[in-house]
Amino acid sequence: MSRPEPPRSGAPGGVDEGSAALSPERAMALLEGAAIEVEGQIPWSSNIALLCRLRDAQGEMLAVYKPRRGERPLWDFAQGTLHLRELAAWRIDQALGWGLVPPTSLRDGPYGPGMLQAFIPHDPEEHYLEMAAPDPEAVARIAAFDLVINNADRKSGHVLRDEAGQLWAIDHGICFHVEPKLRTVIWELAGEPLAPDLLRDLRDLLAALRDPRSALRADLAPLLSVDEIRALGQRTAELLAAGAYPDPDPDRRMIPWPPV
Repeated sequence: MSRPEPPRSGAPGGVDEGSAALSPERAMALLEGAAIEVEGQIPWSSNIALLCRLRDAQGEMLAVYKPRRGERPLWDFAQGTLHLRELAAWRIDQALGWGLVPPTSLRDGPYGPGMLQAFIPHDPEEHYLEMAAPDPEAVARIAAFDLVINNADRKSGHVLRDEAGQLWAIDHGICFHVEPKLRTVIWELAGEPLAPDLLRDLRDLLAALRDPRSALRADLAPLLSVDEIRALGQRTAELLAAGAYPDPDPDRRMIPWPPV
């Protein structure tokens, strides 16, 4: 299989209907029902990630397809669950209303079931640690989001900036563990208080997680274990109680390797 470079924003080889510019409803329609054409493997991913073109009668867009069969076994995460965790992260982002995670779905694609996510056109050379003046409100949301989902791998390259300047958070396959796993390159907010609007959104999230009849609980049930959902609620409650971003734990490795 070929290994194409992901197209740069606005570069030849992209799509006329850029993924980041599509409405969420339009992107989801393509993710859930369009034909999937695999164009090649995205390099540098630890698990198999395929760049695809989705087409229907109304248009097309690029997407990233991560089949379950391409997930590398990990000692601390149940095998065959990484694609489910990716969708769970999108569900949490949707519940918070933060718009960080690109539209995401589960599909039975050319290489079996897996995750399908809208590709965000971006400059692949511009990762988080190289960004000049990233939107501070979006950075604050990403940092809080990673605390809630217990992100074990927030590398610099997992934060993208599209051509409009919006930040996006990707690669959430190793999240939601019941044990503390947070590893991130975003530590500049340590000790800072959470903004009132973030606290409000987190309170709403916690209420949905604690309601066994909520739509969010129904959405998460096939994606995460009962213990993982319980731990998700506990982390959210603890973050609300603290009201601030934590300091790194000096007894744990708190930055992913490699950091980019």
